[in-house]
Amino acid sequence: MHKKLFSLTATTLAASLVLAVPVHAAKPALGPTVEEAPLRGHMAFLSSDLMEGRGTGQRGGDLTVAYLEAASMAAGLKPANGNSYRQAVKIAGVKASPKESNVAFDIGGKQQAFEFGKEWVWAPGDAKPMHQMDADMVFVGYGINAAEEGWNDYKGLDVKGKVVVMMVNDPMPTAAEPERFGGKGLTYYGRWTYKFEEAARQGAAGVLLIHTDASASYGWSVVQNSWMAERFQLAQGDLGAGMEGWMTEDTARTLFKAAGHDLDTLRAAAEKKDFKAVPLGIKVKGETKAVVRSIEQFNVAGIVPGTDPKLKDEVVIYSAHWDHLGMQGDGPDNIYNGAVDNASGTAGLLAMAQAAVRQPAKRSQMFLWVAAEEQGLLGSAAYASSPLWPAHKTAANLNLDSLNWIGAAKDIGTKGSERTELGAMAEATAKAMGLAVSVPKPDLAGGYFRSDHFSFAKAGIPAFSIAGGSDYIKDPEAAKAKQKTYAPRYHQVKDEYDPSWDLSGMVQQAQFTLNLGRMVANSPKMPAWKPGDAFGKVRAGTK
Repeated sequence: MHKKLFSLTATTLAASLVLAVPVHAAKPALGPTVEEAPLRGHMAFLSSDLMEGRGTGQRGGDLTVAYLEAASMAAGLKPANGNSYRQAVKIAGVKASPKESNVAFDIGGKQQAFEFGKEWVWAPGDAKPMHQMDADMVFVGYGINAAEEGWNDYKGLDVKGKVVVMMVNDPMPTAAEPERFGGKGLTYYGRWTYKFEEAARQGAAGVLLIHTDASASYGWSVVQNSWMAERFQLAQGDLGAGMEGWMTEDTARTLFKAAGHDLDTLRAAAEKKDFKAVPLGIKVKGETKAVVRSIEQFNVAGIVPGTDPKLKDEVVIYSAHWDHLGMQGDGPDNIYNGAVDNASGTAGLLAMAQAAVRQPAKRSQMFLWVAAEEQGLLGSAAYASSPLWPAHKTAANLNLDSLNWIGAAKDIGTKGSERTELGAMAEATAKAMGLAVSVPKPDLAGGYFRSDHFSFAKAGIPAFSIAGGSDYIKDPEAAKAKQKTYAPRYHQVKDEYDPSWDLSGMVQQAQFTLNLGRMVANSPKMPAWKPGDAFGKVRAGTK
């Protein structure tokens, strides 16, 4: 009864938001126009308390899917999965139970315990509710195995049954090798997701990452919020180690010192190719428990069919993730509304879809809202492994994550597009709109590997995320000061919609994305990767 009621409510709201906006005929030369009213309306509703933070595995997530399904129908999108707008994503939900667990570090028979949440966090990476731990700890530097870089932190080491501890990020460039591991930028080898994946491939019983604000590009509170709540992983495919987690830098320093090691000395040694893993003389001992459940979430996808008899069999995909952190804790405000991240991108796609159906392109266009991005790009990874449209007939993926809530800018961010022919197309699109492409900066935080487009790139599909500009048109100094106020709200309950926001920057970002997508959709051929790019080799069917 309740489910049907919520679905009907979402349908009515979606239809009213879409249909209340008058349909203006766009000039063919300019293409369809993204309008602010539907973008604002969708964002305000999606980030309202009623949607309960759009949490994975929570009622708010179910409401969001129903709303997106209804809004897609009202906008005129065709179902992308047969008769359905939904694509099922099988997920395991895991929540550590530290109070029921008894796990500590053993140094020479002496137990040293640290406070869960404040000093370290962990959860099973294999979705099993209980593990008996009696594992030696080994420091493995950056935990990287990269043959093309001549680098292997696991060389000569069997870590089966051991807990590996490592640094986040990847080795710094040197005067002799200024471009190693991407130079100043971050490669995928530096991402925490890679660290867990490689440790599992090596057979480790557990993996712990050492957190610093600089290396992770966010504070410990972000780790706390994610790991003290229920976490999720795909229920199918490769599973992780029995223990995955993080520890603060102070925790690592204290623990290493108690075992006779200096953290800074080990860090310095790990910057060299000849680094060899160091047994720490520490054991992880005890029992870990967690609550594990199986859930089904959904990607939502709708199609604007192409008009060309041949090219309509190929598709351009626009994506955004609909999820945020949901409801957590028992405080007076326990709803993580996620207005900017990512109700803005979700709403932007809805506004773009409403515009696109009025003027289709030669290739088909898919509007895809993916689940569980905050849990490690799970929804987009599930799509990439079981695509609704063949990967070799998917021209590009253009992703939106956290739109520009400050105001219109003179530039637009296209970082990552330079890896493919999308780069030149993005420059042409920007020029046609009177915009400049933002001056590229070293990707210190590994942004290219942290948004949903990366799942498509790994599948060989040209992909990147469009970022908002930063050269603001109106009162630049005040705008930049305003921009800085978001960092303390990121992944916090204060990421809430403000009706006073100037959404011209969001509209600009969405319009650019749609314009670029239409250029791809109307081009005689699909864009290609630049020669030598690793993802291009996937596209070509090689590894």
